[in-house]
Amino acid sequence: MALSNRAHRKALLLTLSATAVAATLTVPAQASPAPPAALTWKPCASAAGATECATLSVPMDYRDPRGQRVDLAVSRLRGADSPAKRGTLLVIPGGPGGSGVARLATKGAELRKQTGGAYDIVAFDPRGVGGSTQADCGISDDDREITHLRPWPGPDGDITANIARARRVATTCQTDGGAMLRNISTANEVRDIESLRTALGEEKLSAWGVSYGTYVGAVYAQKYPHRTDRWVLDSSGDPDPNRVERGWSANMSAAADDSFPDFAAWAADPARDRAHRLAERPEDVRPMFLELAAKLDAAPRKFADPAHFPLTGNRLRQALQQGLYTKNSFEPLAELILAARDTTGPLKVRDVLPGGPLGQSETAVVVGTLCNDVSWPHDLRSYARAVTADRARHPLTAGMPVGVMPCAFWKTAPTDKPVRITPRGPSNILMIQNLRDPSTPHRGALEMRRSLGDRARLVTVDSGGHGAYLANGNACGDRAVTDFLTTGRRPAGDVVCPKQ
Repeated sequence: MALSNRAHRKALLLTLSATAVAATLTVPAQASPAPPAALTWKPCASAAGATECATLSVPMDYRDPRGQRVDLAVSRLRGADSPAKRGTLLVIPGGPGGSGVARLATKGAELRKQTGGAYDIVAFDPRGVGGSTQADCGISDDDREITHLRPWPGPDGDITANIARARRVATTCQTDGGAMLRNISTANEVRDIESLRTALGEEKLSAWGVSYGTYVGAVYAQKYPHRTDRWVLDSSGDPDPNRVERGWSANMSAAADDSFPDFAAWAADPARDRAHRLAERPEDVRPMFLELAAKLDAAPRKFADPAHFPLTGNRLRQALQQGLYTKNSFEPLAELILAARDTTGPLKVRDVLPGGPLGQSETAVVVGTLCNDVSWPHDLRSYARAVTADRARHPLTAGMPVGVMPCAFWKTAPTDKPVRITPRGPSNILMIQNLRDPSTPHRGALEMRRSLGDRARLVTVDSGGHGAYLANGNACGDRAVTDFLTTGRRPAGDVVCPKQ
């Protein structure tokens, strides 16, 4: 029976895309992977509403496309069935280790509303996490506690415990992580997206990448520029191959300084109720916080709920760093600070950090991506010097962002070299960035903007927080992205959205 025009076009796309993937990865013709099968969509078992789910099988190692496979969990919120339908909009999660399926569940309905149903909105769980084939390093619960996994130094700046833990995690992951861990990387996530595009039967994808997802999106747009339609990068880091991964972490020191004044102004607002007001003046909040963290370094406080880790100085600093991500976190952060400062006995407030260790698969993907993407310095003395200097310049983060990670003990070199982002490619990228981002600072986004050249326009939003589109209530920024996704129009040049 003859194929319909649509079916013939889809079959042709599958064949052409498989050839393109094989060529890009320099895979010999006889080892070319079979094109991914079209996705079989079913109602999601754990999601309400119209969301559908499917599973995509991809090579674990694209250099061995006929070898072991991994499954990727994919979800979809269908757009309107109309002639104006644009195609597929891919949600690229942050992290590393973030779940796209979970992000679609929280943002999909609003994104569909904003874009008027012009897209099928699709998301996936990257390899290693969520509903996809999971990674597992067998890292201990204690090493997965967030202020242990992140290299917060001792109260005096000592990194001895960080070194021991980093060495232990690296050994565990490389011994027990297996082939799955060895094949977790940005390069393979980009290849997985190309496999997903092929399976969807789309000639091009539009995308909304957030945080680490902007780097994934930028690398995809560099390697497959002819496969991108309308491309949104929300909260970008510096893409310089010499700055990715370790440089992103280091940038968090100054980023906390950039964003802390927003919290200080909120916490000293005369209109604030006494249950949340921390000081009479904004300038008093910072020294108060630093003094409290030092006291907790010396004498941690226990929570009334024994399931929670004790509140140490580093857990308070970590709570601040995460609390700066959104204004919605300011109240619980202030409650925690007031309780730790003004009460005795077990803390009866809620802990704003996870009560237990981070997930095994999430941790493995974070470590795997950071350490497989680039080579890190192995000179431990350089980390000690960096921590000492950073603690003096940026006491809010106490040297953590430049601390020693498991990557310092990684024994395998990256399989793929980091991709250099360049101005070569279609001019179809819109960047949006908060001016005071505590994780991906504006200065890093400017480097992404410079790297992309005329391919991009940058919308800067005068706001704090991490994540700009549909995140901070700035109508100007939201409108710029929505207009681009629905009409293709971008600002003629870079613009700044005023504070709202």
